[in-house]
Amino acid sequence: MISEQKIFYDYLETRRLKRTAQRDLILDMFLKIEKHVTPEELYQSIRKKYPHIGFSTVYRTLKLLVNCGLAREVKTAGDNSTFFEHQYDHPHHDHLVCQGCGKMAEFFDKAIEDLQEKIARAHGFKMTGHRLEITGLCKTCQDKGGAE
Repeated sequence: MISEQKIFYDYLETRRLKRTAQRDLILDMFLKIEKHVTPEELYQSIRKKYPHIGFSTVYRTLKLLVNCGLAREVKTAGDNSTFFEHQYDHPHHDHLVCQGCGKMAEFFDKAIEDLQEKIARAHGFKMTGHRLEITGLCKTCQDKGGAE
């Protein structure tokens, strides 16, 4: 299997973009985080070690990671937050998003996947991908009285 670093470096080379120490650092930090991360969260964790890095550098590099297939950008419907997650060599999944605390949980259900394929075929639609996001309140927020 091709390493994620090689994919990124090859992508930069084919686009005639420079491989910089900052991009290397952002890639390494992103790959170490195995959860949904906002650009701000990644920026703050990198700034602890490298205080001179700019937010825009982090954000632009995350977009490069999306473009080369290493990351997926997830915009939540609830509060329109943007998260990034690993995509390369990670199985497909859908999301439960808490509108109270913003917590995001991943799930996979074969029956839902099969039904989506069936619906697409019934409409003569060739599905190339999809995103399913269920919004609501997690158990903790419900217990705090967040449910109406």
